Amino acid sequence: MSEARAIALTGDDLSIDQIIDIARNGAQVCLSDTVRTNLVSTRKFIDESWLVDDAPLMYAFNTGVGALKNQRISATDIARFQRNLIHSHSASTGELMPDEVVRAMMAIRANTFARNHSGIRIEVVDRLIAMLNAGITPVIAAKGSVGASGDLAPLALMSGALLGLEQSNVSYRGAVMSARSAFEQIGLEPTFDVEAKDATALINGSTASLAYAVIAAFDARRLLSNATISLALSLEAMRAERSCFDDRVMAARPHAGQRRVASAIRRLLQGTSRCTNEARATSIDGAASSTAAQPRIQDVYSFRCAPQVYGPVLDALDYIDGILVTEMNSATDNPLIFAADGGYDIVSCGHFHGQYVAQAMDLLALVVTDLSAICDRRNNQLIDPACNYGLPRNMIATEPGINTGFAVVQSMGTGLVLENMGLCSPASVTSLPAKGNQEDHISNACFAARRTRTVVENAQAVVSAEILIAAQALDIVDHAMTAFPLGQGAKAALETVRSEVPAMLGDDRWVYDDVESVRRLVRDGKLIGAVTAACGDMWAPAP
Repeated sequence: MSEARAIALTGDDLSIDQIIDIARNGAQVCLSDTVRTNLVSTRKFIDESWLVDDAPLMYAFNTGVGALKNQRISATDIARFQRNLIHSHSASTGELMPDEVVRAMMAIRANTFARNHSGIRIEVVDRLIAMLNAGITPVIAAKGSVGASGDLAPLALMSGALLGLEQSNVSYRGAVMSARSAFEQIGLEPTFDVEAKDATALINGSTASLAYAVIAAFDARRLLSNATISLALSLEAMRAERSCFDDRVMAARPHAGQRRVASAIRRLLQGTSRCTNEARATSIDGAASSTAAQPRIQDVYSFRCAPQVYGPVLDALDYIDGILVTEMNSATDNPLIFAADGGYDIVSCGHFHGQYVAQAMDLLALVVTDLSAICDRRNNQLIDPACNYGLPRNMIATEPGINTGFAVVQSMGTGLVLENMGLCSPASVTSLPAKGNQEDHISNACFAARRTRTVVENAQAVVSAEILIAAQALDIVDHAMTAFPLGQGAKAALETVRSEVPAMLGDDRWVYDDVESVRRLVRDGKLIGAVTAACGDMWAPAP
């Protein structure tokens, strides 16, 4: 992307979609001209007024940190103190943060500096942005942050790469190499140094937690759309009753999310003849059904109550996005600097604390777990001949016994739901004091957000399983149901799935590949795109 088309960071209006574009698509970023001017002006005052030994004590500027807050740092030692902060705080461990999460963290941190409350030098921000735009991504161990004084350790590892420390590695052009080597390849100085307030600003704030959270929330919203598509396929496969989605019904209990979900279902099923009494009166071999005179009346809860379960997910996502967008456009380090009476004040505060993010991620884990559970219950209904209205056991198309069908695809979903149930217990209320009781309440935000990313990934596979099983059901009965077309959205979804994964109408095959192929359609938004092209945005207001 050219500089003219770069996302301009202002500190005020960074969006979740922009973060995803930066993190996943390599969108370029820059500072707005106004931000650049303000950062330079603030730093000029700091350099001229505060870098003297008789300056008042200012936490983490000319004092130590934590229990050492009363220890004055001399003006000549401030730069060394800042360098040492990055070394001493690089205490992460465990698995590596995904590159997309690190890129999101870098972009959010730069946007934090654009608020002009951090006092950081413009040269530091420019180097961070240069790394982002060149695709130089620090290698960062993910575990160990308590999300209270911010995500100190992950941000310290990011900062070590920015400085070109000998120990720091980065990912660049598909290879892991020393940070210095990557900088040399793009023509930047291989090493860099921090000065007063630079390191404090770089490492202070729950920005790793927030990066995980923003990506998890984006993927969860996309997941909800895919789960609505998988529901539509299952409704068509079971020739389900649609009256429960009537807007009159929704208006009788007018929760906003529930009503929007019902509207989305109606849009996806628009034009269907499959979910009718006439279709139900036809057996899958084309003969008249013995139950033709027995109307369905109503379906089991996993079908009939979908709006009542999906609606809270949608409402929660709206609430969570509000929190995350506010966090992304906030100053979160400590202390903060404010213009006042021709000069500046420096104020200690607690914006680094990650409780907002932690509680939002606890909520997201909870609602996504429940979403995955109701999808799995429909999967179980579909493969059980006692519940599926004449469909074959396990969706076996031919030679049951020799073939096993989709039983284990369904049970995979159950296993993932069980894992999610274990993971969705609250993290934000789990607090232990740290750093010799200096941090006597912590948020556990980084774990909460990392955990929730896993919950969302598990749920993607559960929804993929429903898509596979429902699509198989529709193909098995296709020869008998040609007189009963599918709704526009369901038809487009089925065609898109079949463009990647053919129906399994003969022997069993290697279903791992099928699951992963559908999961890519779910994760990357291709299935949503095909359905939107056929019947419009499912979340658009009803006419």
